[in-house]
Amino acid sequence: MNIVIIEDERPLAEDLAKTIAEVMPDAVICAQLPSVEEATEFFKTEHKIDIIFSDIQLGDGLSFDIFAAINNKVPIIFCTAFNNYMLQAFETMGIDYIIKPVNTDSITKALKKYTLLTGADNHTLDFKKLLSGLSESIKPIAMPSVILHQGEKITPLSGNEIAFFLIENLTVYAFSFEGRKWPVNQNLDTLEKKFTPFFYRANRQYLINKKTVKSAAHYPNRKIRITLNSDFPYTILVGKEKVTNFLEWLSNG
Repeated sequence: MNIVIIEDERPLAEDLAKTIAEVMPDAVICAQLPSVEEATEFFKTEHKIDIIFSDIQLGDGLSFDIFAAINNKVPIIFCTAFNNYMLQAFETMGIDYIIKPVNTDSITKALKKYTLLTGADNHTLDFKKLLSGLSESIKPIAMPSVILHQGEKITPLSGNEIAFFLIENLTVYAFSFEGRKWPVNQNLDTLEKKFTPFFYRANRQYLINKKTVKSAAHYPNRKIRITLNSDFPYTILVGKEKVTNFLEWLSNG
């Protein structure tokens, strides 16, 4: 089976490729494409692709733009942090819709669905039926928590109480809306996977809660400057390559 992965976060693309290999060892990852532009260029040349695994929100736009530009006929398994693109997904050859983080169980189920659909005598997909079944399977995502270790005491801290995570002097801290902070025994990459889509990785230092974003404004060099609701003495900048993705995140829910 020949597979293409469309994902703008390299660690997530590599994790997905590894998970696919565990589930289907004979699968061939033909390409890992990080943007709308690169994916569109890739598909301009004919390739024998059996299935596409695609994120939806990329740094330079939505993956739907790719599939519209190339008139895609290849089945797609969408892997995303958001559940509000489901209808559009099924209008673009989507056969499954996985809410991140992906795991072996979700990939196994998606590939089994692909096998059943392509192995059937009737190759016409009933998208309304698929959409109905998928709507029932997608459940609201609960806000995660982190575990705080304070001496002998171990306490869960809900993400609802956390304004942002910040790396200071190689240590990750969770900051509450009241200005308190606690060291966290997890790196920012792990926390990003855990707290998406409620939090956004603005840059290498900050993972911010949507509830703490007061406003955003244009900044030199096509960056975005974020102002927080609480009175924190920090300047948080979003690089130009992430601006589109950040604005999409900010506008969703």
